[in-house]
Amino acid sequence: MTVSTTALDAVDLGDPGTFADDALDLDTHWRTLRDTAPVHWNPPADGRKGFWVLSRYDDIMAVYRDDVNFTSERGNVLVTLLGGGDAGAGRMLAVTDGHRHHELRKILHRVLSPRVLDEVARAVRVNTRQLVREAVGRGGCDFAEEIASRIPMTTISNLLGVPEEDRDHLLAQTKAALSTDDDDIDEVDSEMARNEILMYFMDLVEERRAAPGDDVISMLIGSSVDGVPLSDEDVVLNCYSLIIGGDETSRLTMIDCVRTLAAMPEQWRRLKRGEVAVDTAVDEVLRWASPTMHFGRSVVRETELHGVRLRPGEIVTLWHASGNRDERVFERPGAFDLGRTPNKHLAFGYGPHFCVGSYLAKVEIAELLTALRDFTTGFEQTAESLPIRSNFLTGFSTLPVRFRPDHSGWKEVD
Repeated sequence: MTVSTTALDAVDLGDPGTFADDALDLDTHWRTLRDTAPVHWNPPADGRKGFWVLSRYDDIMAVYRDDVNFTSERGNVLVTLLGGGDAGAGRMLAVTDGHRHHELRKILHRVLSPRVLDEVARAVRVNTRQLVREAVGRGGCDFAEEIASRIPMTTISNLLGVPEEDRDHLLAQTKAALSTDDDDIDEVDSEMARNEILMYFMDLVEERRAAPGDDVISMLIGSSVDGVPLSDEDVVLNCYSLIIGGDETSRLTMIDCVRTLAAMPEQWRRLKRGEVAVDTAVDEVLRWASPTMHFGRSVVRETELHGVRLRPGEIVTLWHASGNRDERVFERPGAFDLGRTPNKHLAFGYGPHFCVGSYLAKVEIAELLTALRDFTTGFEQTAESLPIRSNFLTGFSTLPVRFRPDHSGWKEVD
């Protein structure tokens, strides 16, 4: 049963400011919810509707598996769920269910499967090693701006065929849409940024219809579901989803990774000495960062969880930020352990909507860890990081670091 207390109700998970409040111990809040109120009602506030909060790993997994009682087609994040729905419902992969979701997913898998992405992975390696080596050679940098912002945006832009001269503009818009650090940017500004991204891709789709290439946009233009070609709007909405998903989560995970390793040198030394496998370390980096704090669903059929009745139309939010720290699943969940195994984290979701770009994200993080291991003996944070302001994503927009070079790895040929 839920336990409604003044303390629990005072934490409004719909307010982006909640996650920027240094005085609030959210780890303790999540633990309290898991222990006493695994199905918690976040009451209405400031004109926003109320919604259910699931904090336990197993409950989150259960809802991800259940496409009978829950749907994504009314939105999958609080900003759209609380706003009354998602304009991309039924057309954008992330907010489409059933047969059409299955068919759209098959289309995107054609260009995002590990087999197809071998050449892309090699390009990620070259780009990452160049960026890291140059930064180490300079002695330091703002890691967030000069490295983490460049790797995923370059990768996804190459896949989509975004011209190089447009990428900084697109990066600025994605940050404004979902992960701004500027208190002056409100929901209206974020909505304008999202519209700017959509309009940009509408122009790009028009160009590719006139002159197709070998990029993902051209592939989408040439695709169909049940014999019906994808419309311009279908293509644009899925490009939006790919640029947001392909940039934001990887970028924020990389920033959190370096920030955490700088603060925990014993874990860095384990990686440097080869005591933990890079692939194993990647999963712990993802669990620890949990850059996507939640996803959401709407109830379509009345159901019950922990004795709480969930009614049609109600919003249910699934909090990775809590599930990835659930003591019922992870041993010592509050410890950052690069050798953690097994590690069935929720960073990419689960079930039919498991992140279609997960392989590429893991490649990017693995190449970053490998480059850091090869080109530096260590690094330290030289100033405070600036946190982003969001109720969907978590992380930092700045990370000043100083590197200690390891010249033994510099003579290699990439």
